[in-house]
Amino acid sequence: MGDTTAAEVPGRGFGALAEQYDRARPTYPPELVADLLKDSPAEVLDVGCGTGKAARLFAGGGRRVLGVEPDARMAAVARGRGIEVEVAPFETWDDAGRQFELLISGQAWHWVDPTLGAEKAAKVLKPGGLFAAFWNAEEHTAEMLAVWADVYGAHAPELLTTSFALGVRETIDAEHDLEGASLAAGPFTDVVAGQRKKYHWTVEYTPRQWVDHVATASDHVTLDPAVRAPLLTALEQALGKLGPHFTVPYTTDLLSAVRR
Repeated sequence: MGDTTAAEVPGRGFGALAEQYDRARPTYPPELVADLLKDSPAEVLDVGCGTGKAARLFAGGGRRVLGVEPDARMAAVARGRGIEVEVAPFETWDDAGRQFELLISGQAWHWVDPTLGAEKAAKVLKPGGLFAAFWNAEEHTAEMLAVWADVYGAHAPELLTTSFALGVRETIDAEHDLEGASLAAGPFTDVVAGQRKKYHWTVEYTPRQWVDHVATASDHVTLDPAVRAPLLTALEQALGKLGPHFTVPYTTDLLSAVRR
């Protein structure tokens, strides 16, 4: 397959920032990885693997990790980091009859059609196999929320009520519950959706590192360049006034289910 452009991956547009995405996006907590590997799966499928940030945490120990990613530019970075990747949307990916003991999806399952994705997950998971989608969510301090109100209020006020990166959770929580319901409607049991398991941890950023990170959020990627550039400049300046670094609390939500 040739290069996948942002137009071919509606709403994402991450490919043009693939290296920055890999550098700036946070990883995932080790407790999550340990929990998902407790049954020692030998075959792991990473749906929407992007640059392989999650896949790399599950590689090793004799496990085979295969990524599926719709953007060829993101996949190229993952391959450069040692991850085997096939380029296709998960819903139409040719699984060639292969089955896996663990399906993971880090920060990506909301891009998959919930009904078609659940059907495909049921097909590629072995009986007893584990489905595990997970998302990092920032839990910003009052000090950081004040910065967002000032900077985004001046440059992109709509993001204050819609952006997941700025701590708005209602929309994404509703999506996760819908995705959980789609799994429960199929051959899955032990679906953990509305009462998801949560992992709490922190990441330390410099102002430049945070701006690099938030610039990879889809709702920032798709901003008009005339809005995006001054927004990011003003954001780095405002954060710089708070000091050389700051800590962002994270919660990682897990949506899981077991294939009957």
